[in-house]
Amino acid sequence: MAYYDLTPAELEEYLSEVQEPADFREFWKTTLEATRRHSLDAVFSLEKSGFTLVDVYDVAFSGFAGQRIKAWYIRPRGDEAVPVAVQYVGYGGGRGLPVDHLRFPAAGYGIFVMDTRGQGSVWSPGETPDLDDGHGGPQVPGFMTRGILDPEHYYYRRLYADAVRAIEAAGRAPGADPERIVLTGISQGGGLTLAAAGLASLCGLPGEAPLPVAALPEVPFLCDFERAAGLVDTNPYGEIRRFCVTHRNRVDRVFKTLSYFDGVNFARHANLPALFSVGLMDTICPPSTVYAAFNAWGGPKEIKVYRYNDHEGGGSFHFDVQLDFLRRL
Repeated sequence: MAYYDLTPAELEEYLSEVQEPADFREFWKTTLEATRRHSLDAVFSLEKSGFTLVDVYDVAFSGFAGQRIKAWYIRPRGDEAVPVAVQYVGYGGGRGLPVDHLRFPAAGYGIFVMDTRGQGSVWSPGETPDLDDGHGGPQVPGFMTRGILDPEHYYYRRLYADAVRAIEAAGRAPGADPERIVLTGISQGGGLTLAAAGLASLCGLPGEAPLPVAALPEVPFLCDFERAAGLVDTNPYGEIRRFCVTHRNRVDRVFKTLSYFDGVNFARHANLPALFSVGLMDTICPPSTVYAAFNAWGGPKEIKVYRYNDHEGGGSFHFDVQLDFLRRL
């Protein structure tokens, strides 16, 4: 794929036109308050595994509406308190297997991998179902349009609430240092990183729990929805476009709902240091939509640009960049 989006100079100046709803703060404050009425009840069960240098915990905690969310927690073996990376998963994937998540533990971090409700049957397995609240309405196959006509029932309301609770659970993990928690993820995981960081800054965490110290969104999805849906035919944004083709009388309502979930609006509230990545030939998450969130980010920020890469972004090369960024913090 050749360059198709804005020029590098234009990307650096691009500002999204997405508007924050007037009740954005109240909507999310109410959502998280309702979620926290259910005890977090984070349970860490030490697994028997063939690994000799790390400990693996099978985790369950209460997310949106008290639904039990699965996770993995993997940490270097030993008694020393370690920083923890909370990792969110890409679209269609679940928490996978412990062997998939040894990179951060090898670098001296714990990793807390949140399962993605209802997904986990495309490229990595998951174990957490999505609640059926009976208000979903019509949808295009996939998750992007599940409940899209009402913010209260939109799928990502539940998933974003889970993502914040994952931070709370990670802070209670065995041997975790709650004052050194970072958020990370690729694609949908990057979008969840933006949402969780923005919500932690906007609404806070319960009690005196410290906020995460950094965010590492890689080629983030879930940003600048209307621009993305009009710019690429690829899924997952293509699911939104196809819904609007059929429900052409509800287009304004669709994008009104999505404004409550747009990574740009969360980025404006986030105040922690962030390292983004972007592929300038990305046909899944257009570069301008990544820059929309990056340029709106409220805290210190850096972006690593991969000029000739598609949605794979920096791949394994980017991990060294992330470690260097975290060391400098």
